[in-house]
Order: sequence, then C-alpha cells, then structure tokens
Amino acid sequence: MSVRFFTKVWLLLLLVFASASAHAQGFAGLGTNSEGYAQVTPGKLFSFPQDHGPHPDYRIEWWYVTANLTDVDGNPHGIQWTLFRQTMTPGTEESGWNNGQVWLGHAALSSQGRHLSAETVARGNTGQAGVTTAPFSAWLDDWSLTSTAPSDADAFSALRLTASDEAFRYDLTLTTPKPLVFQGDAGFSQKSEAGQASYYYSQPFFEVAGDITVGDEVLTVTGNAWLDREWSSQPLTGTQTGWDWFSLHLDGGEKLMLFRLRDETAGDYFSGTWIGSDGAVTPLGPNSIRMTPLTTAQVAGREMPIGWRLEVPDKGLDIQTQALNADSWMQTSIPYWEGPIGFEGSHAGVGYLEMTGY
Repeated sequence: MSVRFFTKVWLLLLLVFASASAHAQGFAGLGTNSEGYAQVTPGKLFSFPQDHGPHPDYRIEWWYVTANLTDVDGNPHGIQWTLFRQTMTPGTEESGWNNGQVWLGHAALSSQGRHLSAETVARGNTGQAGVTTAPFSAWLDDWSLTSTAPSDADAFSALRLTASDEAFRYDLTLTTPKPLVFQGDAGFSQKSEAGQASYYYSQPFFEVAGDITVGDEVLTVTGNAWLDREWSSQPLTGTQTGWDWFSLHLDGGEKLMLFRLRDETAGDYFSGTWIGSDGAVTPLGPNSIRMTPLTTAQVAGREMPIGWRLEVPDKGLDIQTQALNADSWMQTSIPYWEGPIGFEGSHAGVGYLEMTGY
C-alpha cells in the first residue's frame, strides 16, 4: 500500500481522537480553548479575492456547497461538497510534514432511495490539498471547486464543482449574477450569548447544471446551489453540543438561512437571515425564529428529528419540512446528518438540513 494511503489513515485517526477527546466540550471539539489562535471580532472589512482563500491563523474554516437538483425525468437529488481546513496547533505555519494544517473533504450524493458519502484527508503544504485565490481553486486530490469567472468578476460568480468516489461522482457548473450575502452583522455571525462567533458569508443564488453518476448511470441535472464560507477559532461554547442548520430556496425566489445551537445548560441559541429575491438581507435575531421538531426516525442507531416546523412570524413564514431521504447520515470520521429537504405551508420550496452532535 502507498505512503499516501497510510498518511490518510494516520490523519483520520488523529481527527477521530481529537474529536473523541473533546466530546464533552462541544461538537467535534469546537468548544475547546481558542488561546493562541486569531479571534473573530465585529467590524471586519472583508476583502476579495483574499477572503475567498484560507485563513491559517484561525482554528477552523470551510468551503461548503449544497445543491438541490432534478434529473430529466423529474426525480429529485442532492449533493454536498465540503473542504475543511483545521489548524491542529496555533502559531506560525511550518513547512513540510511539520505543517499543522489538516485538510478534510466530505462529499455526498442523495436521492429518495440512496445516500452515498465519501471522505478524504490531507496534510497541509504537501501539494495534495489547498486553496488559491488568483485564480480561485479549492481542491483535495481530484475533488475541486474552481472559478471559471472572468478576471473582472467575483470568483464565486461562476464555479465548476467536481468530486469522485468509487460509488459516485459529479461534475457541475454553478453560475449567478447576484452579489454575495453576509450573514449576521455584516458577516459577524454570533453563535451564543457568551459571544462565540464566526465570519460567515454565502452565495445562495447559484443556478446549477451538469451530470451526476452512480455506477454506470449518468444523469443530467439542473437546480439550485448554496455556497457557505465560514471561519472561526471557537464557534461554540463548551456546553453547546451541536446544531440544526437550514438553507432554503423559496419558490418566490427568496432564500432563508436558519440555525439552532443546542446547549446542555443554557437555552438554545437561534439565528438566521432572510434574503430577498433581489439579494436584500434582513438579519433574524433569536426571538424572531421558532424551530420545532415534528417527526423523528431511527438513523445510525439514534433518534433524529427529520421533519420540522419552521416559523419566522415577521416574514409570514410557517412551513413544515420533509427529508428526501431520512437516512442521510454522513459516515465520516466526525459523523452527522446532512441531506436535501422539501417544504410546504405558507411557502414552498427545497433546501438542505444539517444536524450535528446527535
């Protein structure tokens, strides 16, 4: 077996051990001490294309894409593509195998009767994974998110997205003429009353076209995609165990992001953003959101809330969500539920739900 194979196994074991040892301090250790890392503070002035790239002084960040797709026969599908960067120790980034950056890739393909997930991992500064800004490209092995935009346009206005595994692969184009959306207070996204936060912006207006492949079956698909960029050094408190996060494409053209951070001792923390079809942003505070689990299912040996009632009274929103596939479990080193959903009620549409820490 290759050196690269053993390296991947070692890095996965390192991540699993770190997650397990920090279990009492929040999901995946994200509530652990952030001393020595750069801190998230209000008032950041974002700069592009630089902020599309990595921020190695911060403990964790990700480039995250979900897409709700339909094939030519009208069947629904969903894909997820994520590149995580995590710094294992604070301080100056070193070269070679002394580099403290770990890159982790997650990919998934979902349909009504099938959910497939894959994971790959790399050490920083080895050429196997990374992110460049000019031109923009994020990659790990042969998985990639690469800008195809003209040099005078935002890099995230046109992207090509690819991932491949033994069981599935996809090759998609994502395009939009609309501007980026800054979550929270101009990109400062608070995660607790204690002040934990991340820098967080999105591009929720992508139109998608391309192919998804399972085995020998190739399906031509179209749909909508949502890209999230987020980085932090301590996004959770020590008693927050995980989150329930929604990204929704409403049939009227509006977009909606909502999340709940579950807390073992304090009250759950809610936040969200209502995004008009023209890109106008309305931040939603904790008292503006109601999220109520309605139905559950046994998934991976645990009870999961796969159907929800979501309410934003100020926007006249009162909907019920349904999972496309209840068994959308990511069988990765840090496992979680992530899959496409539909919804109906005051509004209709599709979206994605992510649930961690269960």
